[in-house]
Amino acid sequence: MNSLNLVESFAEFKEFKNIDRPTMMRILEEVFRNTLLKKYDTDENFDIIVNVDKGDLEIWQYREVVKDGEVEDPISEIAYSEAIKIEPDFEIGEEVSEEIKLTDFGRREVLTIRQNLAAKIQEFERDNDFKKYKDRIGEVVTGEVYQIWKKEILILDDEDIELILPKTEQIPADYFRKGDTVKAVVLNVELRNNNPVIILSRTAPIFLERLFEAEVPEVFDGLITIKNIVREPGERAKVAVESYDDRIDPVGACVGMKGSRIHGIVRELRNENIDVINYTNNLNLFIQRSLSPAKISNITINEEDKRADVFLRPDQVSLAIGKGGNNIKLAGKLTGYEIDVYRDTDEDIDDVNISEFSDEIDQWVIEQFKSIGCDTARSILDLSMEELVSRTDLEEETVNEVFAILRAEFE
Repeated sequence: MNSLNLVESFAEFKEFKNIDRPTMMRILEEVFRNTLLKKYDTDENFDIIVNVDKGDLEIWQYREVVKDGEVEDPISEIAYSEAIKIEPDFEIGEEVSEEIKLTDFGRREVLTIRQNLAAKIQEFERDNDFKKYKDRIGEVVTGEVYQIWKKEILILDDEDIELILPKTEQIPADYFRKGDTVKAVVLNVELRNNNPVIILSRTAPIFLERLFEAEVPEVFDGLITIKNIVREPGERAKVAVESYDDRIDPVGACVGMKGSRIHGIVRELRNENIDVINYTNNLNLFIQRSLSPAKISNITINEEDKRADVFLRPDQVSLAIGKGGNNIKLAGKLTGYEIDVYRDTDEDIDDVNISEFSDEIDQWVIEQFKSIGCDTARSILDLSMEELVSRTDLEEETVNEVFAILRAEFE
């Protein structure tokens, strides 16, 4: 092996790593300079010439010709009798240049060079991947599923860089197989044991925001601003939008003609129900809109405690609460207010507050009913046992006991 085919001898690194030839040459020079320092304790009188076009590398040593017997430093000086063996017309005081062949290093040193080269390439790759994705946090990337584990999925991008999609960042309905294409947002980039770990997410609100930017030109151009996004991944999301141009309807633009724009987003999010809401500084109106599709009769707002008491007709209560309480929970996150739902008392005169039964029903059971908006006896009796069991942490036996107590009140 000599210097002429040096680069080709390390071609395996070039094939498997995303490194261009100039970078490869720079790494080669750095590795050999470190080898010279280790071998000779200096690299000052050595030149390493890397030819990018030809793909070769040469090492030249420069020494001064001195009289025989006066060589003090054999690394930087050469005796006259040795110099004329190289070139007969050398004179004392001149500089001798001599090429060092790869074979001059010895087999063990060549092996060390290869190991150092591999380590340098890996270090370069790690730094390159880290810097590249550190600048891409918040961007949507697409990759291919390479390996599936219990707690995460390994994804490769178009440059074979490894990306991680944890189970906690997947939509509950997500199901991937090896070879599937996955779209996600870059959530975080961190170093673990000097290795870059690129974390993706499909549940982060910013993923939904980027999908809106991709599907709605007005959002991408800044004509429509997304004020806030809250999500219950795979179930429901609420997006507050605002337009500074009175001629643009922000909700209509985001939804599109017959839902054409939002349908693609809904499919990507595994049929997540997306409510697009027109943002307003009018808090009363904003809370009403956030509880859509429920129609509200009246609202009492306590700005100091950040609470809102919302009164609705009996047939609107379940709509305001939503499946699993998702609608009212997301409305609270969107507006920043804790929302309590009550039935409109004007329509429920012949009713009793559930708290009145505290001597017969345990307080924690009463709180369970209140948490889903059932604060009166009739609001509980209007629902089936199956629905109450699914929406609370109560067992059938407990619900049946409550039913018996409440029915006795109206008999």
